[in-house]
Parts: sequence; C-alpha cells; structure tokens
Amino acid sequence: MSGIEKRNIRIAILDLYEGQANQGMRCIREILQQWGDTHQLDLICEEFDVRLALQVPDTSYDIYISTGGPGSPLDSVNSEWENNFFSWMKEIEDWNNSMEGYPKKHVFFICHSFQLACRHYGIGEVCKRKSTAFGVFPIHMLEDGKEETVFEGLRDPFYSVDSRDYQVIKPNHNKLREMGGKILAIEKNRPHVPYERAIMSVRFNDYFLGTQFHPEADAVGMSMYLQREDKKQTVIENHGEPKWKSMVEQLQDPEKIMWTYEHVLPNFLNHAMGELIINN
Repeated sequence: MSGIEKRNIRIAILDLYEGQANQGMRCIREILQQWGDTHQLDLICEEFDVRLALQVPDTSYDIYISTGGPGSPLDSVNSEWENNFFSWMKEIEDWNNSMEGYPKKHVFFICHSFQLACRHYGIGEVCKRKSTAFGVFPIHMLEDGKEETVFEGLRDPFYSVDSRDYQVIKPNHNKLREMGGKILAIEKNRPHVPYERAIMSVRFNDYFLGTQFHPEADAVGMSMYLQREDKKQTVIENHGEPKWKSMVEQLQDPEKIMWTYEHVLPNFLNHAMGELIINN
C-alpha cells in the first residue's frame, strides 16, 4: 500500500436526491469512512448537488459514486441537470479512452443514476413498474456476475434493498456487446406473473458499473425507513402486513443486506484503488 499512501484519494459523490431526506448519503459517507480507516487512507470526499445546484465534478477525482434519487428517470429528458450529468459521463469516458488518461476513473451508479445510464446508453427499456418495489429482495447473479470483482464474496442469490417505481427491462444485447458491457444480475424469477425480470446490475465498460438495488443500504437506515408510517403503509397495501414484518426481521440477519453492504461498494473501492496503485 506504500505507493498509494503518498497521495490523497479524491472521491466525488454525485448527489441526485434533489434535496430530499434520505439514508443513502449517510450510508455512502459511512462506507467511505470505514474503507478509508481500514486501509489507512487519506480520503478527500466532495459532494455535488446534481439536480438542484446543477453541479458535476471535473476529471480531477480518482473515484466517483453517483446516487439514487426520487422521481421519474424519464421526466428529466433534456433537462439542464440531466444534460450536465451526461456531459460529465462523456468527459470521464473520454479520459478513460484516451492514451494519456491515467489512472483510469472508476464510476459506480446507484438506482436512479443506474436507470439514467441505461437510458443514456440505450441498453434496455426504462419504464414504470406495475407496482412499487420496496423492501429486501434476493438478487440473482448471471454468469458474468459470478466472475465480477465487485461481487466477490457474495452468495447467489444475495440480498439487498430495492426501492423503485421504475425498472430497466428488455436488454439490448447487441448494444451491450458493442460497448463491452455485461448484465451481471437480474431480479427474482416470478413465473406466476407475466412480467419480464428487471435488470439489477450492469457493467457498462471496464470502468463504469451500476446497480438497480441499493448496495449502500444498512440495517439501521432501512429499519428507520420501514418504521416510517408512509413506507409501512406502502408495504402493507402492496404486500400485506406479514411481508412488512418479514422485512423488519430480515434486517437482523447479518447474511442479508449487511453482507451486501460490507462487500459491494468496498469491493468497488478496492478495485478502483488497485488502478491507482498500478499507475502511481
């Protein structure tokens, strides 16, 4: 680790929460702090309010994490903030594709950011779900997911928090192949309903990866979320009270969302850090 200790690690967090109260930012901050402490790294983390303040980071950061957020991933088409967001993605792509662009920049897209990236690249259909998906759900790996460094240490299926009214379905496999992309995971198979399974994770290229689920979610935050009367009623109305009680109980299982919390983003950070060491 000596090569990387000579420099600060600069991490940009693109906040897409539009000023709304959330647990995501707290969880990401805590994961970064824990990871930095574990590796005895000097992290410089800066946050960018993408939607309200029209902020995006430049290419001077080493690692980027783009968050989930409220609302429709379709209604923002051609908005100023979304155009800025896609321009930022292009800048990072151009850096990574250039001969002079070292070290490469790794980006992780979460939930709303993931939906935007999928729409931007045209790798699938982004659409509204029949009903809200909210709770702790199994995520099923495809073959490429089982070889994915960021998923190292996870079981198949693994469990994570899913909170969304939209989804990405009908993958464009030709487009994915052109990009060098891979579908890593999909949602649980439900043969009793006539709906296509949603894409839950994609590696867009060697440096961009995203998840529909929330790998940053922890048991404390999710428990607080589930106890909120509006969220409790949403789950009960859509799935019944036994499902709500089951979700609360699952949060106490260390092999479910806390296992994902302890592996996915830390694995991503470790992988990105390896790029910094090699090119330092």
